[in-house]
Amino acid sequence: MTELLGRLSDAAFVGSIPRFVTPILLAALGGALCQRVGVFNIALEGMMLGGAFAAVAASYATGSALAGVAAAVLAGMLVGALFAAASVWKRGDTIVVGIALDILASGATIFALRALFGVRGAFDDPRVAALPRFDVPLLSDVPGIGPFFAGQTALVWLAVVAVAVVHVFLSWHPLGIRWRGVGEHPAAARSLGVSVGRAQTAALIVCGLLCGLAGAQLAIGTVSLFVENMTAGRGWIAVVVVLLGAARPVIVAAVAVLFGAVDAAGFQLQGQGLPPQLTEMLPYVVTLAALAVSGWRRRHS
Repeated sequence: MTELLGRLSDAAFVGSIPRFVTPILLAALGGALCQRVGVFNIALEGMMLGGAFAAVAASYATGSALAGVAAAVLAGMLVGALFAAASVWKRGDTIVVGIALDILASGATIFALRALFGVRGAFDDPRVAALPRFDVPLLSDVPGIGPFFAGQTALVWLAVVAVAVVHVFLSWHPLGIRWRGVGEHPAAARSLGVSVGRAQTAALIVCGLLCGLAGAQLAIGTVSLFVENMTAGRGWIAVVVVLLGAARPVIVAAVAVLFGAVDAAGFQLQGQGLPPQLTEMLPYVVTLAALAVSGWRRRHS
């Protein structure tokens, strides 16, 4: 037990936490924007998965990680636009549309993996350019917290900036306040000349952008390969993070750190010989526990 606790406090584990947090956090921020504008988005998984595949495919084709990130963003925004077309403009049920897009992304990426690269299961090639990692001067040398600032990609720090930007946008920017009004009182927003459909469409496309970045971090930031369904439920965890964080960016970020740390711990414990079936359960066990506690608090408040 002492050795196990030691492994969970060493520099390698501490440094891995931001890499596991970032995909969940970026996707959850996108989901929070959708939630505040009145759209319950459960297509975060599909948006992330599409972004992950596009990142690897573009990175492989061009040899540029930046091109991979750009392709991931475009893929995520495309899924967001499809969501908007089906649910906002064609009045489809958001739950049905979200699940359909998740299934579509899973099937499309598996098909594309075989059609483009002729492989099944995973695509791993040295020509897939990974995102560069760098150390933050001075901070990376601080004992204890130094590993947080060492060997991270730019998307890790972009996620931190995104928390502040989304918080300021929703709290003080006129457009963000209009978006909140659309989510809270759509009829009143319409009476003031605000287009509910345009606001929700914009939020879904921005959500796709953030989920695309999450997929890029997962595919060419943490690793440099694509595996079928490699998001492995992180998009669904991001949905739970949005709910537990009440779609408030700062609280969402705190909850995302918790789930990311649990995900990192599961990966570390798997390296210690624990069965992967057990370690892969950890994030979902914590998810169920958090939902149970949240439900109990709401019933007794």
